[in-house]
Amino acid sequence: MINYKEKLAAVKAFVFDFDGVMTNGDVWTLGDGQTVRCGNIKDGFAIQYAVKKGYTVAVISGATSASIDHRMHALGVTQCFTGCGDKVLTYNRFLQENGLADGQVLYMGDDLPDYPLLRRVGVSACPADAATEVKEVCDYISHHPGGRGCVRDVIEQTLRLHGQWFHQDAVIW
Repeated sequence: MINYKEKLAAVKAFVFDFDGVMTNGDVWTLGDGQTVRCGNIKDGFAIQYAVKKGYTVAVISGATSASIDHRMHALGVTQCFTGCGDKVLTYNRFLQENGLADGQVLYMGDDLPDYPLLRRVGVSACPADAATEVKEVCDYISHHPGGRGCVRDVIEQTLRLHGQWFHQDAVIW
């Protein structure tokens, strides 16, 4: 069996669920019906850094919120699929449009709607506080909970393995 670190060598794309992965899962509903989510700035840095390094980054989420689209686009993520009732269908389209194979994708999810994709991708990952069933099928369980650095964790590990993470002599901007 191939271990997690060996599988990272083939990763060309990161796909993330949003709520519970990029956030801690809390959703605040305001009086006007708008929802507010809280993300992690270090996760955000890693996302935009991966985009700048040429990785494909996408979000596939069942949630629908302009704030999700806004946050991802601000980080350079142009493939943000929200309101997905069928994540597998969306994922299939994502693969086809980007010329990718399952083995080139790291997917991070935290709950049962993510289960089919976690069983399929090259590298399956989840936050420390993911559902038990999700943890049972993942190649890697981050030591960080959702919304608290788990996204940075998997991106940084992958880019380090590929020799693309920050070097003290490099100018990153």
